Amino acid sequence: MKLDSIRSRLRELGASRCHERQVLRAWTQALPLDSGPRRAEGFLPRRLRDALPAFAAELGALARLRSRHAGDDGATRMLVELSDGQAVESVLLPRGGLCVSTQVGCAVGCVFCMTGREGLQRQLGSAEIVAQVALARRFRPVKKVVFMGMGEPAHNLDNVLEAIDLLGTEGGIAHKNLVFSTVGDLRVFERLPQGRVRPALAISLHSTFAAKRAELLPRAPRIDPAELVELGERYARATHYPIQYQWTLLEGVNDGDDELDGIARLLAGKYAVMNLIHYNAVAGLAYQRIAPERAAAIAHALYRRGVLTKLRDSAGQDVEGGCGQLRARAPRPQAVTVHRRDADVGARSQPAGARSAGG
Repeated sequence: MKLDSIRSRLRELGASRCHERQVLRAWTQALPLDSGPRRAEGFLPRRLRDALPAFAAELGALARLRSRHAGDDGATRMLVELSDGQAVESVLLPRGGLCVSTQVGCAVGCVFCMTGREGLQRQLGSAEIVAQVALARRFRPVKKVVFMGMGEPAHNLDNVLEAIDLLGTEGGIAHKNLVFSTVGDLRVFERLPQGRVRPALAISLHSTFAAKRAELLPRAPRIDPAELVELGERYARATHYPIQYQWTLLEGVNDGDDELDGIARLLAGKYAVMNLIHYNAVAGLAYQRIAPERAAAIAHALYRRGVLTKLRDSAGQDVEGGCGQLRARAPRPQAVTVHRRDADVGARSQPAGARSAGG
């Protein structure tokens, strides 16, 4: 479902623009739909007030919690059922973050990632993307949303941008805390600057060599890494947010000195952050994590060469909720059943700290 369908339904029930904003604001913030600065009684049209219980049930059906799995670091992987019975995963991150999915599956086929192993099943509508945020806010506050879950956001651009617009307005999330992640698509650099909500941008780089990058990201656009960085730099300067370059460290693949030279050549002096991410194990894949001391040495070497570098461990690894581990899977027997009291307690609790900002 698209957000336009929800707006049309509200107008059919007699909502004006201000009524529509009040209902959408309440939904995105996991509040009763009659919440707002002015109570629904005497403010919302009678037809709309009478329809709110059924309307709330329809919105709730867009993203239903099938199971959740809490990690030791404060992250929680959630298996989310969509209205047609298909499922995606989203991850509650420490410190108020949420990693959402934009597609069921993924067409890019990154060789180190679980999500794309069965290809793309379908796109998520803009309302289904927002519904993941509304669902997550039942359990704890969400101050940052990263579009780094299942799928390539650039392949579902219209729906993702519609969701970003609502989350950055009625959803109350700061624009810099909406992070659009992509393997690189020229449409991203054209469309993102045009919106009234311009998100921060994360670009999956993984190699500075075009041929090697094509092997690692088989169906990513064939954009030379140097051109990709230049496009990112323009966006960073226009929005005043540094580009977050993502680099999954794979032992013997992209951890050599030649890659360090390439990163320094491309990113030194740029308005950018290099996020080095430890590889997260995926069943059936032969890739290995590099040794912790080697990862630390790489980060230190890049920093000394003028590249702001952060070495990250993805949150939720112990519950397979880290970068590259998400997929639509059957719930495990030990999944936590959600009750109203449990949700209320979760909403009052404060998120724990962690080192990762991505899903």
